[in-house]
Amino acid sequence: MEESDMKKGHRARHSGPKAEKKKAKNKHEQNLTARQRNPRAFAIQSVNKAAKAFRRTADIKTKKQHIPKVDRSPTEPPPIVVAIVGPPKVGKSTLLRCLVKNFTKQKLTNVQGPVTVVAGKNRRLTFIECNNDINCMIDIGKIADLALLMVDAKQGFEMEIFEFFNICQATGFPRCMGVLNHLDLYKDGKAVRKRKKQLKNRFEIELYKGARLFYLSMLVNGEYLANEVHNLCRFISVMKMIPLIWRASHPYVLADRMEDITNPENIRQNPKCDRTVSLYGYMRGTHMKSKSMVHIAGCGDYAIKDMTFLPDPCPTPQMEKRRSLNKRERVIYAPMSGVGGIVYDKDAVYIDMGTQKAEEDKPSELVAALMESLKPVDEKMRESQISIFKGGPAISGSDFERKRHIEKNESDDDEDDEEEDRDSGMEAESSEDEDSDDNKEDIEDDSE
Repeated sequence: MEESDMKKGHRARHSGPKAEKKKAKNKHEQNLTARQRNPRAFAIQSVNKAAKAFRRTADIKTKKQHIPKVDRSPTEPPPIVVAIVGPPKVGKSTLLRCLVKNFTKQKLTNVQGPVTVVAGKNRRLTFIECNNDINCMIDIGKIADLALLMVDAKQGFEMEIFEFFNICQATGFPRCMGVLNHLDLYKDGKAVRKRKKQLKNRFEIELYKGARLFYLSMLVNGEYLANEVHNLCRFISVMKMIPLIWRASHPYVLADRMEDITNPENIRQNPKCDRTVSLYGYMRGTHMKSKSMVHIAGCGDYAIKDMTFLPDPCPTPQMEKRRSLNKRERVIYAPMSGVGGIVYDKDAVYIDMGTQKAEEDKPSELVAALMESLKPVDEKMRESQISIFKGGPAISGSDFERKRHIEKNESDDDEDDEEEDRDSGMEAESSEDEDSDDNKEDIEDDSE
């Protein structure tokens, strides 16, 4: 009885179609990590290690916390000022031209003064090059929202970079990004990587940990590589600017155009007379009173006579549905460089030459003069007169034609006379020949 109750145990199949189906159902368990399959084995082993990890995460969170600052910029903010700073012969002008070309697809040959471009739906950028002058660095350090520090990879950080750092510490530190240039002077790839690491560490020591440093490897046809410039422009377009309290509470203007409207008669009488100057630019900071005193860098304090609100010469695109800029919406405004049309006071009338329209060929001046003439050319030739000698009689075209006609008639008469003489001579010869033939016949008859 006991032997009949004993049953054979179940043996699961490890191969075959059924075993393969079961393995396929539980396949996700094999993809799990060891910590996910057995979390108890990876529990906290060291209290000190766990405390360090907790403190690290807390530090990262608290670094992002800051006191909120009031942004006084209007609904349509003025362009962001991007200053290009660096020692001489490092490639500042070339970088400025490449940045403008990336945003507007236009080439600038002669760059003078600020250049304003549209970088996005709600962002405009004003590029300005900083000279190697301490006064220029002080002025640009006060107004720049973003500074691009050009560094020569062969020379390293030079005196101009450290001077600009010290100036910004006193006037208000803007956002800074480094641009490493002249990397093509290193032929070995290992030396290039080593130099990049050295300069990046030094740049982070001077500014802060994690400061951005971009690399421009080489020049091709006088321009930097398009993908490297595009990468730099992309970071500039999305970068968030920190509003500085001093700038937000004081009005200031970066003049991008200047006109001398002094009476020319006063200048003619006294070249050293007081001038009346009109300055144009975007208002930044707070509102400015119309009769307040202003300070012009390098000149002194002056009183404002009149202040007028003008339409925006470089507006942002108004199409909200589009996420990218159209080619026609890529606007550039650089009046000192001769780009952006001509603006008249208080009217904002632009004179832009249409690039898409083909210029018509100008008609020839000779053909136009002939078309305007009322008389034909033959009559004008007959009426025209010319004097060969001074004080002599004038010969007209009709006299010349009359004389020419008379000479032609005389020559025709002479030719007729010659032909008649020639014909008479030929007749005389023929008569003589006939006489000689008759004589010969008579002689022959006599002989017979």
